[in-house]
Amino acid sequence: MSILDNELKKRRTFAIISHPDAGKTTVTEKLLYLGGAINTAGTVKARKSARHATSDWMEIERQRGISVTSSVMQFDYKDHIINLLDTPGHEDFSEDTYRTLSAVDSALMIIDAARGVEDRTIKLLEVCRLRKTPVVTFINKLDRYGRAPLELLDEIESVLNIACAPVTWPIGSGQHFEGLYDFNKKAALPYAKDENQSDWIDLRDLYADPRFEKGRSDLIDEVELLEGAGNLFKTTDFLSGAVTPVFFGSALRTFGLREMLDTFINIAPRPLVRPTTTEPVEPSESSFSAFVFKVQANMDPKHRDRIAFLRICSGEYTDGMQCHNVRLKRKMKLGGAIQFMAQSREATGNAFPGDIIGIHNHGTIQIGDTFTEGDNFMFSGIPSFAPELFRRVRSLDPLRNKALLKGLKQLCEEGAAQVFNFKNRGDLVVGAIGMLQFEVVAWRLQHEYSVECVFEAVPIKVARWLESSEPSEIEKLEKHSPLNIAVDGAGKLVYLAPSAANLQVTIDRCPNVTFRATREMLGQQP
Repeated sequence: MSILDNELKKRRTFAIISHPDAGKTTVTEKLLYLGGAINTAGTVKARKSARHATSDWMEIERQRGISVTSSVMQFDYKDHIINLLDTPGHEDFSEDTYRTLSAVDSALMIIDAARGVEDRTIKLLEVCRLRKTPVVTFINKLDRYGRAPLELLDEIESVLNIACAPVTWPIGSGQHFEGLYDFNKKAALPYAKDENQSDWIDLRDLYADPRFEKGRSDLIDEVELLEGAGNLFKTTDFLSGAVTPVFFGSALRTFGLREMLDTFINIAPRPLVRPTTTEPVEPSESSFSAFVFKVQANMDPKHRDRIAFLRICSGEYTDGMQCHNVRLKRKMKLGGAIQFMAQSREATGNAFPGDIIGIHNHGTIQIGDTFTEGDNFMFSGIPSFAPELFRRVRSLDPLRNKALLKGLKQLCEEGAAQVFNFKNRGDLVVGAIGMLQFEVVAWRLQHEYSVECVFEAVPIKVARWLESSEPSEIEKLEKHSPLNIAVDGAGKLVYLAPSAANLQVTIDRCPNVTFRATREMLGQQP
């Protein structure tokens, strides 16, 4: 077996997705704890806790107790190398989540046992389905009051349209939560509040064990029902995205997560084939290739740095290698790459397909950029969505306008928001998916760029990117509607409409122009 094949066999790259407050960041912490990456698993800031999640490294995340940007964490677990990506659960930061999902090979979906399937879960699972991304499900918070597990499975199957194959099963719930049953081991694991691992107990010994006094009768009936009528787990169905293996537990108590992680590393796919504008790229190819799915400014506020996140798709990265930036059509030296543990990082001399590495970016690298050893294809499937809310932005101090433009440019590069410059008037407009994005942009401008700004209402309701095979058609539109044409941060032309009716009239008037609500982030040719 070659070195590359051996490294591919070890790697698992997945994202954690969920509705806000389902316990996603706590699960992230506990997985890092199980892998030995951290010594103490903390929690997101709560009323009685001053500790914060490792993945929530930005100060505003710690203040608000939510994730607003994706984090990458790499750790070892049982001879495997895990690349874990924690995504924002809040819908206002959905673009960051969607782009992160383009860089993973599988996903772990967290569901609250009391609330079941929620809105964000539905949307994120649909994105995974479009990509045929295999999904593992962890139903969390079994140590609190929750709904019946059979009811939860039925809701997952009916609402998310994906078959469930339970691997573990809860014995009781809430204050009567007594443990888990494993369908593969045919054994039960007593619940331990102190996080100490108990010994597995054979199913026939449950009757004599007082720890299962309340839940064992229901367990026997449910096990018989599920084994008789439930979905048998098949790895092929999981890898095709048709079936999700389901695990139960309590992330807060680190109960049930070890069993999930042990199974996950055995069934989750190693680095997968990646789509491009020409032919798909196999991870086993010896030629290096990678794409940028995220740019993050000011990870180290003291140095005002910008880091481009690269997902390696084939070959091997070696420090200082010369790579071809397909968009820029020139060679670039990829030196000083780093590997991540949320905000902290360390230099890496080499990396393999499935790994996420960071490259110091001085403004030349964009989301969607492809790096190869000379090939001219570009990786596809990295989306940008039209914003739904718009605000005019101005600095409270006119002398800080230059810093405002710099800050907005860099935040636009990393996808924190979208910035539009009108071609025929001086207004600077910020577009976002949700209101919380404006708050985050204002906070970061103030704390990272020393710019206090104000957002004002602006008569814009819809944005659409413009494309046409006939440049003269775009010119006609610009002449007819000069006050509606703007340029985004990547230099793309955008039509900013004051209403949906205005947009429709313009579309009817310009049949040879395409008005797009999304675009592939393949970069803008210089």
